[in-house]
Amino acid sequence: MHYQLQLFGDKKIRTLWNDEEEKWYFSIIDIVAALTDSADATAYWRKLKQRLKAEGNESVTNCHALKMKAADGKMRLTDVADQEEMFRLIQSIPSPKAEPVKQWIAKVASDRIDETTDPEIAVRKAIETYSRHGYNDSWTKERIEQIEERKSLTDEWKRVGIKEIQYAILTNDIYKAISDMTAREYKQLGK
Repeated sequence: MHYQLQLFGDKKIRTLWNDEEEKWYFSIIDIVAALTDSADATAYWRKLKQRLKAEGNESVTNCHALKMKAADGKMRLTDVADQEEMFRLIQSIPSPKAEPVKQWIAKVASDRIDETTDPEIAVRKAIETYSRHGYNDSWTKERIEQIEERKSLTDEWKRVGIKEIQYAILTNDIYKAISDMTAREYKQLGK
């Protein structure tokens, strides 16, 4: 696990990268402090948690506690949320500071629906993103072809009855046979 501080405006958000799960966790108290003018972010989160539970919101159930460095320098348990749950919680915070994030989430969701309706939009956006990151046209074309090949492979696995949960195992076996590395080790090589 890797700890890191992210900035949101002038507020610090404690984050934790879980190598095993390959996902980020964010301190909920820090997010609440950054998005509200509450004098006590912990009390605000406790009250928000109660309200969300009463509404039947599953987000609170999906949040759990991990040790993160507290202001006094000691490692203490704090409630954390992964990226998806963090965005869900932000939507529940009634604050002008949260509004730009909520608008961005709505825009991303709308774009994603458009991409589902017209997959060509997603391909164009992928090409634009690769270009912004400095990849040349040749690399981008090859990457798009690799994505299509991967889709063909997973479509075949699906056709023969292999469950999606087994894809990672099969992918790992392919990486191991080709490079003598796991998929995760191979990805780390490119970093």
